Amino acid sequence: MPISDSATPTPMLSRDDLVRYLESGSRPAQEWKIGTEHEKHAFRRDTHAPLSYDEPGGIRDILKGLEQFEWKPVREGEHVIAMTRTDGASISLEPGGQLELSGAQLETLHQTCAEIGTHRQQMRAVCSELGAGLLALGFHPTARRDDVHWMPKGRYRIMRAYMPKRGSLGLDMMLRTCTVQVNLDHGSEADMVAKMRVATALQPLATALWANSPFTEGKPNGFLSWRAHVWTDTDPDRCGMPELVFEDGFSFERWADYLLDVPMYFVYRKGQYIDASGQSFRDFMAGRLPALPGEYPTESDWADHMSTAFPDVRLKKYIEMRGADVGPWERLCALPAFWTGLLYDSDSLTAALDLIRPWTAEDRRRLLADVPRQALKARVCGQSLQDVARIVLDIAHSGLKRRNRMNQNGQDETGFLDPLLSIAESGQTPAERLLEHYARNPGAGLGWMFEDSGC
Repeated sequence: MPISDSATPTPMLSRDDLVRYLESGSRPAQEWKIGTEHEKHAFRRDTHAPLSYDEPGGIRDILKGLEQFEWKPVREGEHVIAMTRTDGASISLEPGGQLELSGAQLETLHQTCAEIGTHRQQMRAVCSELGAGLLALGFHPTARRDDVHWMPKGRYRIMRAYMPKRGSLGLDMMLRTCTVQVNLDHGSEADMVAKMRVATALQPLATALWANSPFTEGKPNGFLSWRAHVWTDTDPDRCGMPELVFEDGFSFERWADYLLDVPMYFVYRKGQYIDASGQSFRDFMAGRLPALPGEYPTESDWADHMSTAFPDVRLKKYIEMRGADVGPWERLCALPAFWTGLLYDSDSLTAALDLIRPWTAEDRRRLLADVPRQALKARVCGQSLQDVARIVLDIAHSGLKRRNRMNQNGQDETGFLDPLLSIAESGQTPAERLLEHYARNPGAGLGWMFEDSGC
C-alpha cells in the first residue's frame, strides 16, 4: 500500500528534505524495536492449485474470515487488499496471492515469536473452514507462471507491464516468491552505516541458511535458493547489493542519492495509481515528471518511492533485511534472532564488522553470485560459508545473551537460534533436506509438500 494518498502536493520538496526523512528514523537504543514480516503461498487443499482472489474459498474469503479476529479491512476501490490491526500490524496481499504478515513493532523476540504463533493459529482456523492451505517456501514448487492469479491492486498492474522491460524473471519474483524479513532500528548515522555494512555483507549467509526453494514446476531446478536467483534477473536498477554501502563517506545523503537514481514506478493520487514507470524522481522534484507535469512530490511520495527499491538490505527510516526464503513456522523466529543478535549489541556489531572487514568488493560479488546454487558450500576469503556461519552464529548468540531479555519462564532469546545452529553444524540447508526427500521417491511428485505445510 502507498504511505498515504498525496492529493495536495507541497511544492519544491528539496534533497535536504529527503535526507532528513531518512535521518528521522534514528532513535535511542532503549527505543529500538523488532518487526518481522513473512509471506506464504495460498493454495486449494483439494488440488494444490494457487488461489485466485474471487473464487469461493479464495483470497477475498480468507481476508474476510480474519475479521473474526478483529482485523479490519483496507480497500482499494471495491476490493479488500489488506487487513490491519490497532497495534500497527497488517496482512497484505502480494501480486500472486501470497499473504504477508507485517508484524507490529515489538521489544523482544519472545513477543515477535508469540505474534507469529497467534497468526498461525488464526490463519489455520480461517483456511481450514475454506479448504485452503498456506505453503512456506521461497518459490512455488509446482505452479507455472500462468497458473498464478494476479491480485487486484493498481501498483501491480504498473509493475507487471514494466518488469519484463528490465529482466526476464521479474514476473516470477512478483508471482511465485515468498520471503521472511526483519526490520530493525538504528541510533545515529554512524550506527546506521555500521549496521548496513554488516547486514549487506552477511546477507548471502542468511540466504544460505534459509535456502528453501530447490524446485520449479515440479522438478529440481539446480539451485538451493531459486528465489535468490530470480532476483538476479529482475531489475538491475533496483536490486542486488549496492556497493556504495562500503565506500568511504557512506551516509544518509549517499543513500538518498542512490534512491533518486532508481527509476519510478508510480505516483498515488486521489485513490489511483498513475503510471510513472521508468521516470525520474529528480524530474518530479523539478516539476517535470511526464506523468504529472507541473506537480511536485510530497514526503509521502518519497516514502512510496523508497519502497520500490529492492536491494536485499534496504534503508528506509529503519533497516530491512529482505533476502531469505520463507520456511516452516518454527523457523520464522530465527531470522529476527539472527539479525537482532548481530546488530542490537555493540560488541557483536563490532565483532561482525571485524569479520567482514577483509572482504573485498569482488569477494562480496562472488559470494552473492555463488550462494543461490551452493549455499553453505560457497567460499569467501578462503573459508567455506559453513565455517563463517559457525562464527557469525556464535557472535549473534553472544549478542542475544548480553541483551538478557527474558520470558516469563526465565529463558533468554538465544533459543531462537537453535534451528540455525543445527543447519550450520550439519552444513545441510533446508533445500538439501527437501531434495533428499524427493530423491527417495522422485516419481511421487511434490504433493507431500502441500500436505506437510502445517496450515
